[in-house]
Amino acid sequence: MFTKEDRILFIGDSITDSERQAEPEEIGDGYVRLVRDHFICQSPANAPVIVNKGIGGNRVTDLAERWEKDVLKEQPTVLSISIGINDVWRQLDSQGIDQILPGKFETVYRALLDQSSGIRLILMEPTIIEEDPQSKGNQMLKPYVDIVRKLAEEYGAVLVPVHGAFIGYLREGSKYRLTTDGVHMTSIGNMLMARTWLTAAGAVSK
Repeated sequence: MFTKEDRILFIGDSITDSERQAEPEEIGDGYVRLVRDHFICQSPANAPVIVNKGIGGNRVTDLAERWEKDVLKEQPTVLSISIGINDVWRQLDSQGIDQILPGKFETVYRALLDQSSGIRLILMEPTIIEEDPQSKGNQMLKPYVDIVRKLAEEYGAVLVPVHGAFIGYLREGSKYRLTTDGVHMTSIGNMLMARTWLTAAGAVSK
């Protein structure tokens, strides 16, 4: 249950960012806005405050560098984390840089959660890399998805199974795309993310 006393902070990469700095509310035009709008429509007088701290291109190590400023100093009551796509994608398109392999991903992610005691945690699985369940990117994502699932269980966090939801959608063979380029969301992709988040967080019925 969420109330007007809650301050829900979303942090992540470009999928969370969704051009937030291009508009006055700094909410962006992606799944975060859809979640915010749901709460307002559901109960205008009791909607929680929504803060978007997504930044395009971020990997889990980038979150670590700005955790104090962009998370802890914001004093959220609820923290939603969506990270992992760039940790894998950079292994495919930027092989010359230092890579975030699964072991490091887990270590850094775990350290962030350790710093966030007292905050209700919502962990989102990474989404997809290419709209083919068997793509190389999606196969490489599997250990990162497993890490997020494991951490959610260990830390008593809500798990938002967006990877599972996206793969399930793709297996249905719909003609409607979830992404514009294999990673960044269409409006349908954002809606699927928002619906999955709201359901997992108990804000809507299954």
